[in-house]
Amino acid sequence: MSVKTLTKRFYDPHYLIKGQWKGNRISAKEAYTRLYRIAWASTLETLLISMISFIDTVMVSTLGHEAVAAVGLTTQPRNIFFAVFSALNVGVTAVVSRRRGEENREAANKTMSQAVFLSSILGVILFVVSYYLSEDFLLFMGAQDDTIHLAVPYFRIIMLGTVFTSVGLMINAAHRGCGNTKISMVTNLTANLVNIVFNYLLINGVWFFPKLGVTGAAIATLIGNILSFIMSVYSVTVRPGYLHLQLSHIFKLSKDILSPITKVSSGAAVEQLFVRIGFFVYAKLVATLGTESMATHQICMSIINLSFSLGDGLGIAASSLVGRTLGQKRSDISLVYGKATQRVGFVLGMVLSLIFIFGRYGIMSLFSDSESIISLGAQIMIIVSFIAPAQISQVIFTGSLKGAGDTRFIAVSSLVSIAIIRPLITYILCYIVGMGLIGAWLSLAIDQLIRLTAVGLRFSSGKWKSIKL
Repeated sequence: MSVKTLTKRFYDPHYLIKGQWKGNRISAKEAYTRLYRIAWASTLETLLISMISFIDTVMVSTLGHEAVAAVGLTTQPRNIFFAVFSALNVGVTAVVSRRRGEENREAANKTMSQAVFLSSILGVILFVVSYYLSEDFLLFMGAQDDTIHLAVPYFRIIMLGTVFTSVGLMINAAHRGCGNTKISMVTNLTANLVNIVFNYLLINGVWFFPKLGVTGAAIATLIGNILSFIMSVYSVTVRPGYLHLQLSHIFKLSKDILSPITKVSSGAAVEQLFVRIGFFVYAKLVATLGTESMATHQICMSIINLSFSLGDGLGIAASSLVGRTLGQKRSDISLVYGKATQRVGFVLGMVLSLIFIFGRYGIMSLFSDSESIISLGAQIMIIVSFIAPAQISQVIFTGSLKGAGDTRFIAVSSLVSIAIIRPLITYILCYIVGMGLIGAWLSLAIDQLIRLTAVGLRFSSGKWKSIKL
Protein backbone atom coordinates (compact mmCIF):
# COMPACT_ATOMS: atom_id res chain seq x y z
CA MET A 1 0.00 0.00 0.00
CA SER A 2 1.45 3.39 -1.04
CA VAL A 3 2.14 6.28 1.34
CA LYS A 4 -0.55 8.33 -0.46
CA THR A 5 -3.17 5.65 0.18
CA LEU A 6 -2.17 5.28 3.83
CA THR A 7 -2.34 9.05 4.28
CA LYS A 8 -5.78 9.16 2.68
CA ARG A 9 -7.02 6.39 4.97
CA PHE A 10 -5.89 8.52 7.92
CA TYR A 11 -7.91 11.64 7.11
CA ASP A 12 -10.44 11.08 4.30
CA PRO A 13 -14.16 11.03 5.35
CA HIS A 14 -14.81 8.01 3.13
CA TYR A 15 -12.51 5.90 5.30
CA LEU A 16 -13.38 7.57 8.61
CA ILE A 17 -16.95 6.24 8.65
CA LYS A 18 -16.60 3.25 6.30
CA GLY A 19 -19.47 4.13 3.98
CA GLN A 20 -22.19 4.75 6.63
CA TRP A 21 -23.67 7.71 4.71
CA LYS A 22 -27.29 8.81 5.25
CA GLY A 23 -27.38 11.38 2.49
CA ASN A 24 -25.00 13.38 0.32
CA ARG A 25 -21.38 12.69 1.12
CA ILE A 26 -18.99 15.45 2.13
CA SER A 27 -15.51 15.62 0.67
CA ALA A 28 -12.32 15.92 2.69
CA LYS A 29 -11.95 19.53 1.53
CA GLU A 30 -15.49 20.41 2.62
CA ALA A 31 -15.15 18.67 6.00
CA TYR A 32 -11.80 20.16 6.96
CA THR A 33 -12.69 23.62 5.63
CA ARG A 34 -15.79 23.75 7.82
CA LEU A 35 -13.83 22.38 10.76
CA TYR A 36 -11.16 25.03 10.26
CA ARG A 37 -13.71 27.86 10.16
CA ILE A 38 -15.01 26.94 13.61
CA ALA A 39 -11.90 25.45 15.19
CA TRP A 40 -9.29 28.09 14.43
CA ALA A 41 -10.73 30.67 16.83
CA SER A 42 -11.47 28.27 19.71
CA THR A 43 -8.10 26.55 19.34
CA LEU A 44 -6.17 29.80 19.07
CA GLU A 45 -8.10 31.10 22.08
CA THR A 46 -7.35 28.14 24.36
CA LEU A 47 -3.74 27.87 23.18
CA LEU A 48 -2.97 31.56 23.67
CA ILE A 49 -4.72 31.63 27.03
CA SER A 50 -2.60 28.65 28.02
CA MET A 51 0.49 30.54 26.85
CA ILE A 52 -0.59 33.53 28.93
CA SER A 53 -1.09 31.24 31.91
CA PHE A 54 2.39 29.90 31.17
CA ILE A 55 3.77 33.46 31.26
CA ASP A 56 1.74 34.16 34.39
CA THR A 57 3.47 31.28 36.18
CA VAL A 58 6.86 32.51 34.96
CA MET A 59 6.11 35.96 36.42
CA VAL A 60 4.99 34.52 39.77
CA SER A 61 8.11 32.33 39.85
CA THR A 62 10.25 35.47 40.19
CA LEU A 63 8.94 35.60 43.78
CA GLY A 64 10.41 32.18 44.57
CA HIS A 65 9.25 28.56 44.53
CA GLU A 66 7.12 29.17 47.64
CA ALA A 67 4.97 31.59 45.62
CA VAL A 68 4.61 29.08 42.79
CA ALA A 69 3.58 26.38 45.26
CA ALA A 70 1.09 28.73 46.97
CA VAL A 71 -0.63 29.50 43.68
CA GLY A 72 -0.62 25.81 42.78
CA LEU A 73 -2.33 24.91 46.05
CA THR A 74 -5.35 27.04 45.12
CA THR A 75 -5.87 25.38 41.75
CA GLN A 76 -7.86 22.30 42.77
CA PRO A 77 -10.13 23.97 45.37
CA ARG A 78 -10.90 26.64 42.79
CA ASN A 79 -11.57 24.04 40.11
CA ILE A 80 -14.00 22.21 42.38
CA PHE A 81 -16.14 25.35 42.55
CA PHE A 82 -15.76 25.97 38.81
CA ALA A 83 -16.96 22.42 38.11
CA VAL A 84 -20.52 23.68 38.55
CA PHE A 85 -20.11 26.17 35.73
CA SER A 86 -18.22 23.70 33.55
CA ALA A 87 -21.19 21.32 33.79
CA LEU A 88 -23.66 24.08 32.88
CA ASN A 89 -21.41 25.14 29.99
CA VAL A 90 -21.54 21.65 28.52
CA GLY A 91 -25.34 21.63 28.72
CA VAL A 92 -25.70 25.09 27.19
CA THR A 93 -23.32 24.38 24.30
CA ALA A 94 -24.97 21.04 23.49
CA VAL A 95 -28.54 22.38 23.64
CA VAL A 96 -27.85 25.64 21.78
CA SER A 97 -25.98 23.80 19.01
CA ARG A 98 -28.88 21.36 18.66
CA ARG A 99 -31.40 24.24 18.50
CA ARG A 100 -29.24 26.01 15.94
CA GLY A 101 -29.27 22.88 13.80
CA GLU A 102 -33.08 22.78 14.17
CA GLU A 103 -33.22 26.50 13.23
CA ASN A 104 -35.06 27.34 16.47
CA ARG A 105 -33.53 30.72 17.35
CA GLU A 106 -36.01 31.62 20.08
CA ALA A 107 -35.31 28.43 22.04
CA ALA A 108 -31.56 29.00 21.66
CA ASN A 109 -31.88 32.49 23.14
CA LYS A 110 -34.09 31.34 26.01
CA THR A 111 -31.57 28.60 26.78
CA MET A 112 -28.73 31.11 27.06
CA SER A 113 -30.76 33.65 29.05
CA GLN A 114 -31.99 31.24 31.70
CA ALA A 115 -28.54 29.68 32.04
CA VAL A 116 -27.12 33.17 32.69
CA PHE A 117 -29.62 33.69 35.52
CA LEU A 118 -28.74 30.37 37.17
CA SER A 119 -25.00 30.94 36.87
CA SER A 120 -25.28 34.44 38.41
CA ILE A 121 -26.96 33.09 41.53
CA LEU A 122 -24.50 30.21 41.82
CA GLY A 123 -21.53 32.56 41.36
CA VAL A 124 -22.49 34.67 44.37
CA ILE A 125 -23.21 31.64 46.57
CA LEU A 126 -19.93 29.90 45.75
CA PHE A 127 -17.90 33.06 46.37
CA VAL A 128 -19.37 33.48 49.86
CA VAL A 129 -18.71 29.82 50.74
CA SER A 130 -15.16 29.86 49.40
CA TYR A 131 -14.31 33.12 51.17
CA TYR A 132 -15.16 31.85 54.64
CA LEU A 133 -13.72 28.36 54.15
CA SER A 134 -10.59 29.35 52.23
CA GLU A 135 -8.04 28.61 54.96
CA ASP A 136 -9.64 25.25 55.76
CA PHE A 137 -9.56 24.23 52.10
CA LEU A 138 -5.93 25.17 51.64
CA LEU A 139 -4.73 23.53 54.86
CA PHE A 140 -6.50 20.36 53.80
CA MET A 141 -4.71 20.61 50.45
CA GLY A 142 -1.40 20.39 52.30
CA ALA A 143 -0.40 24.05 52.55
CA GLN A 144 2.78 24.47 54.61
CA ASP A 145 3.74 27.29 56.97
CA ASP A 146 5.75 28.93 54.18
CA THR A 147 2.79 28.99 51.74
CA ILE A 148 -0.50 29.36 53.67
CA HIS A 149 -0.12 33.13 54.25
CA LEU A 150 0.34 33.62 50.50
CA ALA A 151 -2.33 31.17 49.35
CA VAL A 152 -5.33 32.43 51.42
CA PRO A 153 -5.57 36.04 50.11
CA TYR A 154 -4.80 34.83 46.58
CA PHE A 155 -7.62 32.28 46.74
CA ARG A 156 -10.18 34.74 48.12
CA ILE A 157 -9.52 37.34 45.45
CA ILE A 158 -9.53 34.75 42.67
CA MET A 159 -12.88 33.40 43.85
CA LEU A 160 -14.39 36.90 43.82
CA GLY A 161 -13.81 36.76 40.08
CA THR A 162 -16.22 33.80 39.97
CA VAL A 163 -19.15 36.21 40.34
CA PHE A 164 -18.18 37.79 37.01
CA THR A 165 -16.77 34.82 35.10
CA SER A 166 -19.87 32.70 35.80
CA VAL A 167 -21.93 34.93 33.49
CA GLY A 168 -19.23 35.36 30.87
CA LEU A 169 -18.59 31.63 30.66
CA MET A 170 -22.27 30.91 30.06
CA ILE A 171 -22.62 33.48 27.28
CA ASN A 172 -19.47 32.20 25.58
CA ALA A 173 -20.73 28.61 25.86
CA ALA A 174 -23.88 29.66 23.99
CA HIS A 175 -21.82 31.42 21.31
CA ARG A 176 -19.76 28.27 20.84
CA GLY A 177 -22.92 26.23 20.46
CA CYS A 178 -23.82 28.48 17.52
CA GLY A 179 -20.38 27.94 16.05
CA ASN A 180 -19.33 31.51 16.86
CA THR A 181 -16.00 30.92 18.56
CA LYS A 182 -14.53 34.33 17.69
CA ILE A 183 -16.39 36.25 20.42
CA SER A 184 -15.14 33.92 23.13
CA MET A 185 -11.62 34.19 21.72
CA VAL A 186 -11.64 38.00 21.71
CA THR A 187 -13.10 38.38 25.22
CA ASN A 188 -10.84 35.82 26.86
CA LEU A 189 -7.64 36.89 25.11
CA THR A 190 -8.27 40.55 25.89
CA ALA A 191 -8.95 39.75 29.54
CA ASN A 192 -5.86 37.59 29.85
CA LEU A 193 -3.59 40.14 28.19
CA VAL A 194 -4.87 42.73 30.66
CA ASN A 195 -4.09 40.20 33.39
CA ILE A 196 -0.48 39.97 32.19
CA VAL A 197 -0.10 43.76 32.10
CA PHE A 198 -1.38 44.17 35.65
CA ASN A 199 0.75 41.22 36.77
CA TYR A 200 3.77 43.20 35.61
CA LEU A 201 2.57 46.32 37.39
CA LEU A 202 1.38 44.80 40.68
CA ILE A 203 3.64 41.82 41.40
CA ASN A 204 6.87 43.81 41.65
CA GLY A 205 5.46 47.36 41.96
CA VAL A 206 6.19 49.18 38.70
CA TRP A 207 5.70 52.98 38.40
CA PHE A 208 3.30 54.22 41.07
CA PHE A 209 1.69 50.78 41.57
CA PRO A 210 2.31 49.05 44.92
CA LYS A 211 4.44 45.90 45.18
CA LEU A 212 1.85 43.26 46.15
CA GLY A 213 3.53 39.99 45.16
CA VAL A 214 1.19 37.00 44.94
CA THR A 215 -1.78 39.16 45.98
CA GLY A 216 -1.01 41.47 43.05
CA ALA A 217 -1.23 38.49 40.69
CA ALA A 218 -4.69 37.69 42.08
CA ILE A 219 -5.89 41.29 41.67
CA ALA A 220 -4.62 41.28 38.06
CA THR A 221 -6.68 38.15 37.37
CA LEU A 222 -9.76 39.75 38.95
CA ILE A 223 -9.43 42.83 36.72
CA GLY A 224 -9.27 40.52 33.69
CA ASN A 225 -12.38 38.64 34.91
CA ILE A 226 -14.37 41.87 35.16
CA LEU A 227 -13.31 43.00 31.68
CA SER A 228 -14.25 39.61 30.19
CA PHE A 229 -17.68 39.85 31.86
CA ILE A 230 -18.32 43.31 30.38
CA MET A 231 -17.29 42.22 26.87
CA SER A 232 -19.40 39.05 26.97
CA VAL A 233 -22.55 40.89 28.11
CA TYR A 234 -21.93 43.55 25.47
CA SER A 235 -21.85 40.87 22.75
CA VAL A 236 -25.46 39.82 23.46
CA THR A 237 -27.01 43.15 24.48
CA VAL A 238 -25.57 46.23 22.80
CA ARG A 239 -24.51 44.41 19.62
CA PRO A 240 -26.55 41.19 19.51
CA GLY A 241 -26.31 38.78 16.61
CA TYR A 242 -27.97 35.36 16.49
CA LEU A 243 -27.98 35.41 20.29
CA HIS A 244 -29.71 38.19 22.23
CA LEU A 245 -30.00 38.45 26.02
CA GLN A 246 -33.49 39.59 27.07
CA LEU A 247 -34.68 40.34 30.60
CA SER A 248 -38.04 38.70 29.89
CA HIS A 249 -36.22 35.43 29.16
CA ILE A 250 -33.86 35.67 32.13
CA PHE A 251 -36.41 35.82 34.92
CA LYS A 252 -39.11 33.66 33.35
CA LEU A 253 -37.79 30.16 33.99
CA SER A 254 -39.34 27.43 31.84
CA LYS A 255 -39.28 23.69 32.42
CA ASP A 256 -39.19 23.07 28.65
CA ILE A 257 -36.02 25.15 28.38
CA LEU A 258 -34.28 23.98 31.54
CA SER A 259 -35.07 20.27 31.15
CA PRO A 260 -32.67 19.53 28.24
CA ILE A 261 -29.96 21.67 29.89
CA THR A 262 -30.40 19.70 33.10
CA LYS A 263 -30.36 16.41 31.20
CA VAL A 264 -26.93 17.12 29.75
CA SER A 265 -25.54 19.13 32.65
CA SER A 266 -26.46 16.57 35.31
CA GLY A 267 -24.24 13.98 33.66
CA ALA A 268 -21.53 16.59 33.15
CA ALA A 269 -21.87 17.64 36.81
CA VAL A 270 -21.30 14.07 37.98
CA GLU A 271 -18.33 13.84 35.64
CA GLN A 272 -16.91 17.12 36.97
CA LEU A 273 -17.46 15.94 40.55
CA PHE A 274 -15.44 12.79 39.95
CA VAL A 275 -12.81 14.71 37.99
CA ARG A 276 -12.37 17.34 40.70
CA ILE A 277 -12.31 14.80 43.54
CA GLY A 278 -9.69 12.80 41.67
CA PHE A 279 -7.61 15.88 40.87
CA PHE A 280 -8.01 17.14 44.44
CA VAL A 281 -6.71 13.90 45.97
CA TYR A 282 -3.98 13.72 43.32
CA ALA A 283 -2.81 17.28 44.08
CA LYS A 284 -2.94 16.64 47.82
CA LEU A 285 -0.73 13.56 47.42
CA VAL A 286 1.75 15.66 45.45
CA ALA A 287 1.62 18.54 47.96
CA THR A 288 2.69 16.23 50.79
CA LEU A 289 5.93 15.53 48.89
CA GLY A 290 7.14 19.00 49.92
CA THR A 291 7.19 22.59 48.67
CA GLU A 292 9.93 22.03 46.07
CA SER A 293 8.14 19.03 44.54
CA MET A 294 4.89 20.98 44.53
CA ALA A 295 6.58 23.90 42.76
CA THR A 296 8.07 21.54 40.14
CA HIS A 297 4.69 19.88 39.70
CA GLN A 298 2.95 23.24 39.21
CA ILE A 299 5.50 24.27 36.58
CA CYS A 300 5.05 21.02 34.65
CA MET A 301 1.26 21.31 34.89
CA SER A 302 1.53 24.75 33.28
CA ILE A 303 3.52 23.18 30.47
CA ILE A 304 1.24 20.19 29.84
CA ASN A 305 -1.69 22.61 29.86
CA LEU A 306 -0.49 23.64 26.39
CA SER A 307 -1.43 20.23 24.98
CA PHE A 308 -4.70 20.17 26.92
CA SER A 309 -5.56 23.61 25.53
CA LEU A 310 -5.02 22.45 21.96
CA GLY A 311 -7.32 19.50 22.57
CA ASP A 312 -9.85 21.66 24.39
CA GLY A 313 -10.05 24.18 21.54
CA LEU A 314 -10.51 21.44 18.96
CA GLY A 315 -12.94 19.66 21.29
CA ILE A 316 -15.10 22.79 21.50
CA ALA A 317 -15.29 22.87 17.69
CA ALA A 318 -16.09 19.15 17.53
CA SER A 319 -18.81 19.57 20.17
CA SER A 320 -20.47 22.37 18.19
CA LEU A 321 -20.28 20.51 14.85
CA VAL A 322 -21.50 17.20 16.30
CA GLY A 323 -24.44 18.88 18.05
CA ARG A 324 -25.47 20.90 15.00
CA THR A 325 -25.29 18.02 12.53
CA LEU A 326 -27.28 15.81 14.91
CA GLY A 327 -29.91 18.57 14.92
CA GLN A 328 -29.89 18.33 11.12
CA LYS A 329 -30.44 14.54 11.35
CA ARG A 330 -27.00 13.81 9.86
CA SER A 331 -25.33 11.58 12.46
CA ASP A 332 -23.03 10.27 9.71
CA ILE A 333 -21.50 13.72 9.27
CA SER A 334 -21.28 14.05 13.07
CA LEU A 335 -19.11 10.94 13.08
CA VAL A 336 -16.90 12.42 10.36
CA TYR A 337 -16.33 15.65 12.30
CA GLY A 338 -15.46 13.86 15.53
CA LYS A 339 -12.88 11.61 13.88
CA ALA A 340 -11.50 14.30 11.56
CA THR A 341 -10.92 16.63 14.52
CA GLN A 342 -9.10 13.87 16.39
CA ARG A 343 -6.80 13.32 13.39
CA VAL A 344 -5.85 17.00 13.36
CA GLY A 345 -5.29 16.95 17.12
CA PHE A 346 -3.07 13.88 16.96
CA VAL A 347 -0.74 15.50 14.41
CA LEU A 348 -0.48 18.67 16.51
CA GLY A 349 0.18 16.53 19.58
CA MET A 350 3.14 14.87 17.88
CA VAL A 351 4.61 18.28 17.08
CA LEU A 352 4.25 19.31 20.74
CA SER A 353 5.94 16.07 21.81
CA LEU A 354 9.06 16.94 19.83
CA ILE A 355 9.13 20.44 21.35
CA PHE A 356 8.79 19.04 24.87
CA ILE A 357 11.56 16.43 24.38
CA PHE A 358 14.19 18.62 22.75
CA GLY A 359 13.38 21.84 24.60
CA ARG A 360 12.78 20.45 28.08
CA TYR A 361 15.81 21.97 29.83
CA GLY A 362 15.35 25.37 28.21
CA ILE A 363 11.63 25.44 29.09
CA MET A 364 12.24 24.50 32.73
CA SER A 365 14.96 27.14 33.08
CA LEU A 366 12.35 29.82 32.31
CA PHE A 367 10.69 29.07 35.64
CA SER A 368 13.59 28.39 37.96
CA ASP A 369 17.36 28.58 38.36
CA SER A 370 17.33 25.71 40.88
CA GLU A 371 19.28 22.78 39.45
CA SER A 372 17.16 20.24 41.35
CA ILE A 373 13.87 21.67 40.03
CA ILE A 374 15.19 21.88 36.46
CA SER A 375 16.58 18.34 36.57
CA LEU A 376 13.41 16.80 38.01
CA GLY A 377 11.21 18.85 35.69
CA ALA A 378 13.21 17.75 32.64
CA GLN A 379 12.57 14.11 33.54
CA ILE A 380 8.85 14.80 33.85
CA MET A 381 8.89 16.58 30.47
CA ILE A 382 9.81 13.28 28.82
CA ILE A 383 6.64 11.77 30.28
CA VAL A 384 4.70 14.85 29.15
CA SER A 385 5.92 14.36 25.58
CA PHE A 386 4.36 10.88 25.49
CA ILE A 387 1.13 12.10 27.11
CA ALA A 388 0.47 14.99 24.69
CA PRO A 389 -0.94 13.13 21.61
CA ALA A 390 -3.08 10.84 23.79
CA GLN A 391 -4.35 13.73 25.92
CA ILE A 392 -5.37 15.81 22.90
CA SER A 393 -7.16 12.87 21.26
CA GLN A 394 -8.94 12.05 24.52
CA VAL A 395 -10.16 15.62 25.02
CA ILE A 396 -11.46 15.81 21.44
CA PHE A 397 -13.43 12.56 21.67
CA THR A 398 -14.80 13.70 25.04
CA GLY A 399 -15.87 17.01 23.48
CA SER A 400 -17.60 15.16 20.63
CA LEU A 401 -19.57 13.01 23.10
CA LYS A 402 -20.53 16.10 25.10
CA GLY A 403 -21.83 17.72 21.93
CA ALA A 404 -24.14 14.73 21.50
CA GLY A 405 -25.25 14.94 25.15
CA ASP A 406 -23.59 11.62 26.10
CA THR A 407 -22.36 12.94 29.44
CA ARG A 408 -23.33 9.93 31.55
CA PHE A 409 -20.77 7.70 29.89
CA ILE A 410 -18.11 10.37 30.38
CA ALA A 411 -19.08 10.54 34.07
CA VAL A 412 -18.60 6.79 34.52
CA SER A 413 -15.24 6.75 32.75
CA SER A 414 -14.09 9.74 34.81
CA LEU A 415 -15.16 8.00 38.03
CA VAL A 416 -13.15 4.90 37.22
CA SER A 417 -10.05 6.54 35.78
CA ILE A 418 -9.67 9.90 37.52
CA ALA A 419 -11.35 9.42 40.89
CA ILE A 420 -10.18 5.85 41.55
CA ILE A 421 -7.31 4.65 39.36
CA ARG A 422 -5.17 7.82 39.21
CA PRO A 423 -5.08 8.53 43.00
CA LEU A 424 -4.55 4.84 43.77
CA ILE A 425 -1.63 4.45 41.36
CA THR A 426 -0.21 7.80 42.50
CA TYR A 427 -0.15 6.64 46.11
CA ILE A 428 1.42 3.30 45.19
CA LEU A 429 4.13 4.77 42.95
CA CYS A 430 4.88 7.84 45.08
CA TYR A 431 4.91 6.34 48.56
CA ILE A 432 5.04 2.54 48.41
CA VAL A 433 7.41 2.19 45.45
CA GLY A 434 9.15 5.44 46.44
CA MET A 435 9.23 7.12 43.01
CA GLY A 436 8.15 10.51 44.33
CA LEU A 437 6.94 13.08 41.81
CA ILE A 438 7.92 10.87 38.85
CA GLY A 439 5.42 8.29 40.08
CA ALA A 440 2.66 10.90 40.18
CA TRP A 441 3.26 11.78 36.55
CA LEU A 442 3.40 8.16 35.46
CA SER A 443 -0.03 7.70 37.05
CA LEU A 444 -1.29 10.73 35.08
CA ALA A 445 -0.06 9.10 31.86
CA ILE A 446 -1.86 5.83 32.70
CA ASP A 447 -5.06 7.77 33.45
CA GLN A 448 -4.91 9.53 30.06
CA LEU A 449 -4.46 6.26 28.16
CA ILE A 450 -7.38 4.61 29.98
CA ARG A 451 -9.71 7.52 29.25
CA LEU A 452 -8.60 7.74 25.62
CA THR A 453 -9.41 4.06 25.14
CA ALA A 454 -12.82 4.44 26.81
CA VAL A 455 -14.06 7.54 24.97
CA GLY A 456 -12.49 6.47 21.66
CA LEU A 457 -14.34 3.16 21.68
CA ARG A 458 -17.55 4.86 22.81
CA PHE A 459 -17.45 7.39 20.00
CA SER A 460 -16.68 4.74 17.39
CA SER A 461 -19.62 2.63 18.63
CA GLY A 462 -22.11 5.35 17.64
CA LYS A 463 -24.37 4.81 20.66
CA TRP A 464 -24.43 8.58 21.26
CA LYS A 465 -26.33 9.14 17.99
CA SER A 466 -29.69 8.19 19.49
CA ILE A 467 -29.62 10.65 22.43
CA LYS A 468 -32.58 13.10 22.31
CA LEU A 469 -32.37 16.67 23.60
